Amino acid sequence: MSDIEIAQSVIPEKIEKIAEKAGIPEQALERYGNYKAKIDPDGIRKREGRGKLILVTAMTPTPAGEGKTTTAIGLHDGLRLLGKDSIVVLREPSLGPVFGVKGGAAGGGWAQVIPMEDINLHFTGDFHAVTAANNLLAAMTDNHIYQGNALNIDPRRITWKRVLDMNDRQLRNIVSGLNGKANGVPREDGFDITAASEIMAILCLAADLPDLKKRLASIVVGYTYSGEPVTAGQLHAEGAMAALLKDAVKPNLVQTLEHNPAIIHGGPFANIAHGCNSIIATKTGMSLCEYTVTEAGFGSDLGAEKFLDIKCRTAGIAPDAVVIVASMRALRFHGGADKKALNIPDAAAVGRGVANLIRHVDNMKNVFGLPVAVAMNRFPDDTPEELRIVREAVSALGVHTVDSDVWASGGKGGAALAEEVVRLCSEETADLHFAYELTDDVADKIKKVAAKVYRAGSVEFSAQAKKAMKEIAETGYARLPVCIAKTQYSFSDNAKSLGAPEDFVLSVKDLKLCAGAGFIVALTGEIMRMPGLPKVPAAENIDIDAEGNISGLF
Repeated sequence: MSDIEIAQSVIPEKIEKIAEKAGIPEQALERYGNYKAKIDPDGIRKREGRGKLILVTAMTPTPAGEGKTTTAIGLHDGLRLLGKDSIVVLREPSLGPVFGVKGGAAGGGWAQVIPMEDINLHFTGDFHAVTAANNLLAAMTDNHIYQGNALNIDPRRITWKRVLDMNDRQLRNIVSGLNGKANGVPREDGFDITAASEIMAILCLAADLPDLKKRLASIVVGYTYSGEPVTAGQLHAEGAMAALLKDAVKPNLVQTLEHNPAIIHGGPFANIAHGCNSIIATKTGMSLCEYTVTEAGFGSDLGAEKFLDIKCRTAGIAPDAVVIVASMRALRFHGGADKKALNIPDAAAVGRGVANLIRHVDNMKNVFGLPVAVAMNRFPDDTPEELRIVREAVSALGVHTVDSDVWASGGKGGAALAEEVVRLCSEETADLHFAYELTDDVADKIKKVAAKVYRAGSVEFSAQAKKAMKEIAETGYARLPVCIAKTQYSFSDNAKSLGAPEDFVLSVKDLKLCAGAGFIVALTGEIMRMPGLPKVPAAENIDIDAEGNISGLF
């Protein structure tokens, strides 16, 4: 059975029953039909003491991903089977990957959240609200210039782009305002994907609605002719933007296939954004349950680093344990096996590729100071010899490798991993260290992440990056954390450099100030903020029948 067929074979429980399991009172629910709802965080009864926080991340992935979301859901179901009071908190899928190459983000096999069709498509409209708020600010910026430009905005220095939640390379660079004075002021423009927008980051890093509105007002949309930053607050846009986001700021409640509560909220990418679900959702989970399982996008060098250096700093939280997901497919890939032969056993390739996994384990344990477990996402073609190689390599760092069979067996397949997580939380102590200090200058922050996490030998800044860095310092934003935009397929900024490269040069080509979100994006290598569709997009296989049944989603 396919993922969607498995999901459609399970009859979901009414959302009120799921809320009851999570300790959410009915008055805190805003229903979106029978099987999903928004949660009013102010309406829940908070448990005594702080719940344990479990971060699920991964080794450097293959293009298909290595199963972080699936593992996180299966781990949560496994904890529930052990009698633990747990909840899983995930990101919302972006339509770009859903219709592109990676597919949805509702898990897989028997470790999914449902209704998966709704979650992977429009869900409760959060992405649409983010898109609308973003594009309202873009329209108000251009309209201000058209109506006389009282703020003296330089049209050549507008940094605020429009967004669309779809992979569309045609929109990366455009010229807008053409065909006469009545149609605006002609200028170079472009689109980012909604998941990479600053509005999405603000939604995920805001403490509440008032903080969201304050952050929206702080957005820098561009610069005047004299080089002064212009904010959304100066355009009087924050009130209307916050109004568009008033429901989107509330987390969404759904359920796993085993009818356990799941919160899904926010959807930033981890390669071109900070890659974590919302602080509001995570704190809601931690206030409700003894164990909150969450995930951060792509490998630990991307989502987990940003989770720790950006989200944890902002929220004042820290994980009690980290799970790193690995697969033989990815280990073979990083050991040089042919892309078309990743399902063929290859102990030699695994022996070479395990260096990549070891780098991730070492970073989480020794750079950031967190207890770690490795979840081996099992496939039928894994061999005992390959498993032995992985276990021996990981155990040398004092870390246990646990087989995870959640795709095939759901919570039962995650029970052993759940037991190891409980052990880590009770027997080992987390002592979170950040990769840099906020008092470091921008260049040093980037260099410290590059050296400590990526193991780069040096960082090379383009002339444009140096100019942007100088401007950021002069306008008073230099103490913000950095969000490094980098390929997800390598520790380096070169997607073809597999394994565990060292002493390479990390190339920073530009910096983007996200004053509302509260970080500085460093664009490295060939990274782009608007992806394109592959040669054969997943959209070609998605269909709907006369009864409204969707097929082809995965």
